[in-house]
Amino acid sequence: MKPSIRPLWRLAVCAGALALAACSTQPSRDLAAQAAPPPAPVLAAAPAAPAASGTLPHVVVLATGGTIAGAGASAASSATYQAAKVPVEQLLTGLPELGKVARVSGEQVFQIASESFTNQQLLTLARRVQALVRQPDVQGIVITHGTDTMEETGFFLNLVVQTDKPVVLVGSMRPGTALSADGALNLLGAVAVAASPESARKGVLVSMADEIHTARDVAKLTNIRTSAFASPWGPLGMVVEGKTWWFRAPVKRHTSASEFSIDRIQALPPVDIVYSYANVPSTAVDALGAAGVQAIIHAGTGNGSVPDRIVPRLNDLRGKGVVIIRSSRIPGGFVLRNAEQPDDKYDWVVAHDLNPQKARLLAAVALTQTRDTRELQRIFWEY
Repeated sequence: MKPSIRPLWRLAVCAGALALAACSTQPSRDLAAQAAPPPAPVLAAAPAAPAASGTLPHVVVLATGGTIAGAGASAASSATYQAAKVPVEQLLTGLPELGKVARVSGEQVFQIASESFTNQQLLTLARRVQALVRQPDVQGIVITHGTDTMEETGFFLNLVVQTDKPVVLVGSMRPGTALSADGALNLLGAVAVAASPESARKGVLVSMADEIHTARDVAKLTNIRTSAFASPWGPLGMVVEGKTWWFRAPVKRHTSASEFSIDRIQALPPVDIVYSYANVPSTAVDALGAAGVQAIIHAGTGNGSVPDRIVPRLNDLRGKGVVIIRSSRIPGGFVLRNAEQPDDKYDWVVAHDLNPQKARLLAAVALTQTRDTRELQRIFWEY
């Protein structure tokens, strides 16, 4: 970045002009080209604290795009903006406070809005995280990510990355060009979480709005407020002024305790979701069956309820080898086995408290190892 250009994170008073600059310096590209990782991974390092830099932990920031790398047309544009515009070196050099909590280096893995994430990009990101955590000089990983599918990426990494080191996802609800932008403080908090020894062995985490959540539980519940993320069982802790405060720990299997490994996964089998509602036809179920999916997540009402006219269609697909998993569209609670539907009789699986999008990922990962429904149900209980 040229010395005459002020860092993007300081744009609160002159956001309009710098937003135009940010947009003009990053021309739009084809998504396929954006998805390819750059040949030279290490792109930037945040300034280290003058005296104690040698003792600071090394945290690698993997940038994937999203709102935290977005830019709006004016300082008042907090909800309308272009995501994935600002490169990782600009994010890091614009936040010198990072150097007080860690030695930070950055890589631009992708530069996309998170709704465009694919299975292949999940695999690519997981492989890079796994390679980095194996390096003895890396103490933690931070992944900047769009908020739309952050919970899905975090849960996937929680299942397949084998490590005790902290892996923390972070994003923002407002672009850096907006008044009261939340990205800078979120990023500083995430680096502090990744740098803290107390964050080890807690699985993949999400740090947003000063709260620390397990990636397994957390979900985006609103698209406007900065406090958009919550977990049905509550956050694990808080990060305040660079210090972590912990109140509970995950009990479900994750990371180093997981039976899954990204090293053994070459591709994810096709698993899709059917959303239920009053008067729902069988159109989606029939189409997915014809498309050759290996499993269907039924996002049912209430306790994973399935309409009477849909049950025979799902049972027909189960007879052809398609795994049927009952989930719920309700953001809280969990699906009880053999309640609402005779799961034992139908040879169906229940998703427990996982929402449909996370159930899809666990099913896809589990299907790389087994198609036995008893084993699949065990996996859903344990993860």
